[in-house]
Amino acid sequence: MDSLLNLARDAMRQRGLQPEFPAAVEREVAALTAPPAAAGPALRDLRELLWCSIDNDDSRDLDQLTVALPATDGVQRILVAIADVDALVHGGSAIDAHARANTTSVYTAAGVFPMLPLRLSNDLSSLNEGEDRTAIVIEIAVGATIAATPDGVVYRALVRNRAQLTYDSVAAWLDGKAGAPAKVAALPGLAEQLQTQDRAGQQLKELRRQHGALSLSTPEARPVFGQDGVLTDLRADEGNRAKELIAGFMIAANGVTARFLDRHDFPSLRRFLRAPERWERIAEIAAGFGAQLPTAPNPIALDAFLTQRRLAEPEKFAELSLTIVKLLGSGEYMLSRPGHQAPGHFGLAVNDYTHSTAPNRRYPDLITQRLLKAALAGAPPPLSDAELTQLAQHCTEQEDNANRVERQVRKSAAALLLAPRIGQVFSAIVTGVSAKGTWVRTSSPVAEGRVVQGFEGLDVGDKPRVELVGVDAARGFIDFRKAL
Repeated sequence: MDSLLNLARDAMRQRGLQPEFPAAVEREVAALTAPPAAAGPALRDLRELLWCSIDNDDSRDLDQLTVALPATDGVQRILVAIADVDALVHGGSAIDAHARANTTSVYTAAGVFPMLPLRLSNDLSSLNEGEDRTAIVIEIAVGATIAATPDGVVYRALVRNRAQLTYDSVAAWLDGKAGAPAKVAALPGLAEQLQTQDRAGQQLKELRRQHGALSLSTPEARPVFGQDGVLTDLRADEGNRAKELIAGFMIAANGVTARFLDRHDFPSLRRFLRAPERWERIAEIAAGFGAQLPTAPNPIALDAFLTQRRLAEPEKFAELSLTIVKLLGSGEYMLSRPGHQAPGHFGLAVNDYTHSTAPNRRYPDLITQRLLKAALAGAPPPLSDAELTQLAQHCTEQEDNANRVERQVRKSAAALLLAPRIGQVFSAIVTGVSAKGTWVRTSSPVAEGRVVQGFEGLDVGDKPRVELVGVDAARGFIDFRKAL
């Protein structure tokens, strides 16, 4: 485990990321105290609501809470509370400088390298159960359309997390596969509250689907450790109903945020995903299943094909999803000015989308929070257009670097697991083809490697059987050849 951790640190440094917090950051963190609960007309007291968090079993940096208000005139209002990280992490501080340098927490198979020190992200700036916290509250109106009101509402509030819940237990209960989680059963009204949220989430999901949001399922490799702390496996981290619920609310909240900043004549950092350059290959894959896609990129047509395949072969849908995701490419950040027609997000089928819901672990979200607070206070934007443009490029680059580090360490972990299995044959799916090589992914363990022999003619989405011919854990190399 120590060797894998050292590999992760080295990989971060090679990519321009800082694996350790500088001494100046540690000194600032040691001097921090929780800010007193503010009061006044600009801060609403919403502590009496049945706020809850739903996250991974091991999550400690709680960025958001949700609650549903009673429906009125056929409109269901969902409130999303976002941790007020800016109250503790000030621009110009050493803590902010480190966060600005890395721009994101890095999640590797060796461990997490948080953007903010744990005393902040897991404690003082986390929406922990039973603690009074200030937050930015974003109202989502769910009605006959995605936005039942022309513009969402954003304000500051005092909140209290009444129950820290987990995805798996909530999903099992919502699906009728298990009883209510203990905390849900113990808190009067919380079960009804979550069921209301679930109904609103399902409605949002259907509305997004009608607009062309892609129904993808792309489980990531999650490390599994034994009681002695030794890595034993890399398994697919499957999605579920609770994860979809929270993801849907976050997508909607990010849209409300973007429109709110536009309405206040503020710039914003938008998140966008271009139309896929390899649409022809996506259409070719669809044709292999007997489906015909338009000649030009069309998310509604693509989602109809994906939905049909999910119903036809649910056990193989994750592989198809992975293929499509690889062909779609990665998202980017850019400056957007009010009235400017920013590129939309092809995968989410939205045109006004920013990142605002995870300020403990993503720097663009912290930037957006500062913009929101300035707009609410009637102050000018805290950053110039030139600064935001530079930050957009930097955040995109560092996110790409973090993804590369995560992949590299995942490959090193997989190489360690696969080292005793040289010569074995695996079922695989081609995930990448370029001048640099051809890559495939296996499912047990979840591992990605390069095809060094017999790769001619392979393309993304093909499913060859491959033989493991070598590994290099230090460099994260896993080599296959196409099996005869």
